[in-house]
Amino acid sequence: MDAVQIEAEPLEDLAGLLDPVRAETFLSTAALARKALAGRIIWNINSTASGGGVAEMLQVLLAYARGADVDARWLVLDGDPAFFEITKALHNALHGSLIGRTGFGAEDQAHYERVMSANLAQLRDLVRPGDVVLLHDPQTAGLAAGLKQLGAHVVWRCHIGRDERTEITDLGWDFLREHVLGADAFVFSRSSYVPLWLPPERVMIIQPSIDPFSTKNVDLPGHEVRRVLLGVGLVHNGDPRGVVGFQRREGSEGVLRRHADLLTNAPPPIDAPLVLQVSRWDRLKDMPGVLSGFAAHVAPLVPDAHVVLAGPDVSGIADDPEGAEVYAECHAVWAALPPEVQNRCHLASVPMDDVDENALIVNALQRHAAVVVQKSLAEGFGLTLTEAMWKSRPVIASAVGGLQDQLTDGDEGFLLHDAADLETFGALVTRMLGDPEGRRTMGRRAQERVRRDFLGDRHLIQWVELLTKLGG
Repeated sequence: MDAVQIEAEPLEDLAGLLDPVRAETFLSTAALARKALAGRIIWNINSTASGGGVAEMLQVLLAYARGADVDARWLVLDGDPAFFEITKALHNALHGSLIGRTGFGAEDQAHYERVMSANLAQLRDLVRPGDVVLLHDPQTAGLAAGLKQLGAHVVWRCHIGRDERTEITDLGWDFLREHVLGADAFVFSRSSYVPLWLPPERVMIIQPSIDPFSTKNVDLPGHEVRRVLLGVGLVHNGDPRGVVGFQRREGSEGVLRRHADLLTNAPPPIDAPLVLQVSRWDRLKDMPGVLSGFAAHVAPLVPDAHVVLAGPDVSGIADDPEGAEVYAECHAVWAALPPEVQNRCHLASVPMDDVDENALIVNALQRHAAVVVQKSLAEGFGLTLTEAMWKSRPVIASAVGGLQDQLTDGDEGFLLHDAADLETFGALVTRMLGDPEGRRTMGRRAQERVRRDFLGDRHLIQWVELLTKLGG
């Protein structure tokens, strides 16, 4: 297992964004956590240190926990390609999709358990009686029973799910059931995701949050946004590009690199209205649908608009074996477009070898976009949607899963009630692009919605409530 280093984030920074009563509640809860959890380690275990929503959420939560003087630590488990193929299939199954499989066999269960045993052997030298271990998603569920035998308090945190039970979701839960039941408590993002066989008194609903001070979300003035996007090559205006420096989260200086293979084609003009989706190359994010919907139903009506589908460089994501396949599928859709439309559609592979550079690029893209979309076919909680809303971007999202909890239809943006309806998707995008004042109004409401519901104080308070109960 690899340890991920996390720097403490001063609680006063976040408290400064809150009203006085809310700030006092936040700081007093942090003091309670410091006292109640003294002498214990809070371990978080997941499958990757970067490249996904869980990793980003852990960056937020653990930074503030450490700012509260809680000994919070983060480990990334070890797994081989076969293990990650199995757990990706489980991820898809819990969303109701089972691409390329008919189910899970005894060999899958045996391999999963072998990987869990190997990781548990490493944890025996680290985890002490009384410690708390937070396990994240299907990749880690099989550690629960063994960690309890070590005397730890164990919470399994499921970031995914589907509102309706299906035969496919049952396959995934059947695989995981005995592993999951080994935990003391269970956390979900949405009550409809909770399997009926879990004891309700041991379940808690906690929605994710964002960190407004992270490199991905920190405020960037307009000239800095343009400087970053021009420097990295995501937009153009014909001007020569100089060296672009930036400050990393821990305070050191970084230099933005220019990446020759960042885009499939020439970048859009800097003044072109930009439609953006940022997500993993995952079939459930429906990137090909965004591309097809824009090409057929937006491009003919808004002749200067461009679309960018931005996802991680697939070579940098160890726990997502589907990524390269989905990127290739998107590229095939893009390659088949008429040249005049293809020139206005762009696939961006954002590098993953420098986490701060990646975050800065995404931050600038989201702030530059006229409209941000999340046209997922299934979604536990769309963290990139909340990030865009914090940046005062109007949003369009499929009315699936946690996305329905993140915005009110017609207020901060629009919900697409049928994710497969490309014509309606195109009409909503076109409507937004044609209404600059409406975009500004929705963007202001979006930021206030995030300030109210999705900042780290609420998130941390809920976790402190749960962990203090577990610790007695």
